[in-house]
Amino acid sequence: MPVVVTPLKEADIPGAIDCIQAAFAEDPYNRWVFNDRSAFSPARNRISLRIRCLWGIRNALFHVAKDSTAETEAGRERVLGVAMWLPPRKADQGESWDEWMQGWVLWGKQVGLNLWWGRGGLNVKRYYIWKQRQAQAQAALWDDPEGYYFCNIVTVLPSEQGRSIGKLLFQEVTRKADKEERKCYLESSRDEPNTKIYERLGFRKVKEMDCDDDGELCKVSRL
Repeated sequence: MPVVVTPLKEADIPGAIDCIQAAFAEDPYNRWVFNDRSAFSPARNRISLRIRCLWGIRNALFHVAKDSTAETEAGRERVLGVAMWLPPRKADQGESWDEWMQGWVLWGKQVGLNLWWGRGGLNVKRYYIWKQRQAQAQAALWDDPEGYYFCNIVTVLPSEQGRSIGKLLFQEVTRKADKEERKCYLESSRDEPNTKIYERLGFRKVKEMDCDDDGELCKVSRL
């Protein structure tokens, strides 16, 4: 089955969302931040992910791995894996006008979604615990003035794992980073087997972060 990796296009978004939802269904962070599963709304989550995907097409390095020989019922190539990286920003480089505008557009769409659909089961307190701990960890670890390629998400359909699809997705950016002599950074709430996989790709674990909500922990590895 030939696997091709291409930049995400709008037509790929439904398959990308299917992949993300399937792969993250049992993810420790996902289960921690959406701890009331009876309140979780897959439909609302799809809209939120679509908003993020559309933003990522313009503002991130967003790739999908597809089976070029198989089509879905909608006639699209089947998406097997997804990866989104945020590009590096030098320490002395501020946001561009376009980046600032796109950030506000994303924020506005998410606010509109929350007003119409509610939070969809999101534990807002835990979300902000995670954001605070993430900011603290990055402030402590990001010491390269040239900035970092930040892997915001990488996932492969459970049925397709073990076929090096994740490696192909990683290489789209890690090879670029190597040519530019820039560092890469990622986070994972699933230590096993993810950390060993990432180490085989050249990453090393530098910190483990606890997101603690009154004793209910979500551990996140920083690589």
